[in-house]
Amino acid sequence: MIDAHGLRKTYRTKGRRGSAPADVEAVRGVDLAVRDGEIFGVLGPNGAGKTTTIRMLATLVVPTGGTATVAGHDLLTAPERVRENIGYVGQAGGVDENNGARAGLMLAARVNGLSPRDAAARTEEMLAAFDLTGLADRPARTLSGGQKRRVALALGLVHRPPLLFLDEPTTGLDPQNRANLWDQIRGLREQGTSVLLSTHYLDEADALCDRLAIIDHGVVVAEGTPAELKREVAADVVTLRTDDGSAAERALAGLPYVREIRPGEPLRVYVDDGEAALPRLLGRLAESGVALTGVALERATLDDVFLHRTGRSLRDAA
Repeated sequence: MIDAHGLRKTYRTKGRRGSAPADVEAVRGVDLAVRDGEIFGVLGPNGAGKTTTIRMLATLVVPTGGTATVAGHDLLTAPERVRENIGYVGQAGGVDENNGARAGLMLAARVNGLSPRDAAARTEEMLAAFDLTGLADRPARTLSGGQKRRVALALGLVHRPPLLFLDEPTTGLDPQNRANLWDQIRGLREQGTSVLLSTHYLDEADALCDRLAIIDHGVVVAEGTPAELKREVAADVVTLRTDDGSAAERALAGLPYVREIRPGEPLRVYVDDGEAALPRLLGRLAESGVALTGVALERATLDDVFLHRTGRSLRDAA
């Protein structure tokens, strides 16, 4: 559905107060391959290049370099054919605050080439699918954030595109509305729609995405299924709290069952089998005279993957 190679985008900034104009590389060579009927995530902190990447693939921003085919059409030579086969829901949603969902959907359907009869039928179908029929004629400004997001999704899908772009789809939503929107997105996959979404929420990427790419500073630093990426780091993470992290690190360094040690507070020790390794870790620390104030065993997360690839936590970067 998407095959992109070396996508780049450089912006030219204006000089201010005597400073010279400068080039800013927002995206520095991104490769992406999105398969038919999958949810593919682009995960990264704010400013990583996620939105710029999606806007390039959706023909809203012209790439500085690179090539891509989207829904079977060349991004640079046939952008109009790309647009016919995609839906796009940006962070702002694109919902007209002064119109109701029914009017907005009718307009979107007609703009995308549906006949008046087909547009009316499709509008009613989308209102029912997203539980908006009872709200269809209320001005969007009177709707909640979650309701507006459902309207935005319906607008992006009214012309039945095989590929939908979602840029930070749940930003600003409360937990219940986020969970409801996740269900809607999963439903799209079940209907055969391919979805490319950007997010900086670790739990969202883990729960929704069949595969994902982690982007930082405009480049892809890791790609795969959430499970594959986490296995790359380790199966388990032991977090240790101690007043002497350096001593603990020295005591555990070189043990055969320890993959990696990340210094800090707490100390993070990556191991293949946490349940088997934990008693041995504690025994080694006790032998070395290292006192602990806290210990926890947990599965590796996508944040651990980001930390492993970039040297810093995604939560901190965000």
